[in-house]
Amino acid sequence: MQSIRPGRRRTKLEQGYWGFILIMPWLIGFLIFKAYPFLSSLYYSFTDWNLFKGGSWIGIQNYVTAFTTAKNLKALRVTFIYAFMTVPLKLAFALFIAYILNFKIRGVGLFRTAYYIPSILGGSMAIAVLWRAMFKNDGVVNRILTILGLDNVNFLADKTWALFIICLLRVWQFGSPMVLFLAALKGVPEELYEAASIDGATSGRQFVKITLPLISPVIFYNLVTQLVQAFQEFNGPYIITQGGPRNATTLISLIVYNSAFSEYNVGMSSAMAWIMFVIVMIFTAISFSTQKKWVYYSDERGDK
Repeated sequence: MQSIRPGRRRTKLEQGYWGFILIMPWLIGFLIFKAYPFLSSLYYSFTDWNLFKGGSWIGIQNYVTAFTTAKNLKALRVTFIYAFMTVPLKLAFALFIAYILNFKIRGVGLFRTAYYIPSILGGSMAIAVLWRAMFKNDGVVNRILTILGLDNVNFLADKTWALFIICLLRVWQFGSPMVLFLAALKGVPEELYEAASIDGATSGRQFVKITLPLISPVIFYNLVTQLVQAFQEFNGPYIITQGGPRNATTLISLIVYNSAFSEYNVGMSSAMAWIMFVIVMIFTAISFSTQKKWVYYSDERGDK
C-alpha cells in the first residue's frame, strides 16, 4: 500500500501541472492585456506622462485638475445626464416590447429577430455614420419634416437635440435586454395570472404585483449592465458629433481618448479613466446594496 500512495500523489501533481499548462495561454493574455494595463494606468494617473516623451510623478494633481477644469466637469455632468436618460428609457422600451412579444401571435419569431438586430449592429462604426447621415441638415429626417411641411431642424448643431440624438441611438439598441426580459416573462407561472384573474385583478395590477416582482432579478441585471455600458459609451458621440456642439455631447470616454491621443497626456487620460471606473463601481455598489429592498428571488420563499 505504501508503494501505491506516492504514485497517486505524483499523478495528482502531474494533473495539476497539466491544468496549469492548459490555462497558461489565457493567464498570459490576462496578465499582459488586462492586469498590466489596469495597474499601469493607475500609476500613470499620478504622473505628468507624455505619450512620446515620458514624464514625472506629480501626485494627485491630475485628479485635482479633473475636478477643477470646466471642460472635465461638464463632461462629467453630460455623462450623468446621458446615463440616467438612456438606461431607464432603454429598459422601459425593452420591457414593453418583450411584454408584447410574449403573446402568442403569428410571426412572433420574425418580430423577435427584427427587434434584436439593432443590438448586433448598433455598436458598429457604420451604424454611427448612418445615424449621423440621417440627422444632418439634408438627411432623411429633415427631408421627411420638409414633406410634412415643417421646418428643418439642425439636430447636430443644437446642444439639446445633439445629446438627444446620441441618447436615441443608445435606446434603439434595446435588443439584448429585450431578449432577457422575454426569457424572464416566459418563466412566470401561468397559474399565478389565472388565480389573480379569478380574484378580479386587472391586467395592470397583475403586471405590477406579479410580473414585475418575478422578473425583478432580470431587471436588476439589465440595470447594472446597461449602466456600466452607458458610462463607457464612445462610438456614438465620437462619430456623430465629435463631442460637439460646444462639448454638449462630450462624455468622459471622449475626454479619456482626446487626452491620450490628441493631447498625448497619458496621465490625465488615466486619471479620467479611473474617475469613470470609480463612478461605475459606486453605482454598482449602490445597486447591489439596495437590491434586497426591491429584487425578489424565488428561493426566498423557502428560506423564510
